[in-house]
Amino acid sequence: MWRATLAAFAGTLLTCATAPLVTAQPPEYQEYVSLGDSWSAGATLNPALLNAEFVPLGCLQRTQNFARQVAEALNVPTFRDAACAGATTEDMTVDQPLGKDQYPSYNEPQFDRLTPDTDLVTILIGGNDVGLAATVRTCITPNPALSPCVSRFVVNGVDQMTQRIEAAEPKIAATIRGIAERSPNARIVMLNYLDGVAVGDPCYPIIPISPTDVNWLAEKLSQLNTMLAAVARQTGVEFANTYAGSVGHDACRAPGVRWVEGLIPVTADPPGPALPFHPNQLGVDHQASTVLATLGG
Repeated sequence: MWRATLAAFAGTLLTCATAPLVTAQPPEYQEYVSLGDSWSAGATLNPALLNAEFVPLGCLQRTQNFARQVAEALNVPTFRDAACAGATTEDMTVDQPLGKDQYPSYNEPQFDRLTPDTDLVTILIGGNDVGLAATVRTCITPNPALSPCVSRFVVNGVDQMTQRIEAAEPKIAATIRGIAERSPNARIVMLNYLDGVAVGDPCYPIIPISPTDVNWLAEKLSQLNTMLAAVARQTGVEFANTYAGSVGHDACRAPGVRWVEGLIPVTADPPGPALPFHPNQLGVDHQASTVLATLGG
């Protein structure tokens, strides 16, 4: 009996001695900074979901926006989120006033969060530079035969929104260069915008925008995303194409299917107030999974 016990004990010691040691892997990224506008902030009107850890409440930053999910998934030790509703490329280097809502304040220049040690940056910007988000609200009409946006922006065959998108391209490129100058060792990932309205598939009067203007808005969003992809190529940064996987989840879809909310400022995902024509939590989760897939995580 004792011989058997000793033999078993010796076998255990041998197994322990030859088994490889399991050590915790250090995080791949040490310092992650998120930059951008309301779609980067995961902007929400639900007070229970607002987070003011890194920015004022007026930035409407969501507690579980895509950047926070990415930081948690990658176990990044140092994380800062500068993204703020209403931000433009100008707000990367100047204070952004936030005095037009119930949370008056200002967001410090977003680039102030970058350091030479920053090794991961995500950015989603451009929609406010061209004014596309604000334009959506001006397309609303009580008469589906009217197309106030096309009538306003397409004059003598010249599309002024297309001109705005073209004019914003060098600003986006300069923003990317500004990141690289401040954080030369950073891996930079640029995002694009989710599918908000579908070409040829209006849902008037649920979203009271005429079929003509819906198609025009979808075309302008496509042009904006194409421009962002071009900037990513020109500047040599990575591109997280969140739009590609979002087709079929636009604001006309049913709750639980749509990833972008429509005109009515409430959402079922999760239940509560919503920011019109912005991603709900399902859309935010898609942004996170797309960024992680881009990073290979």
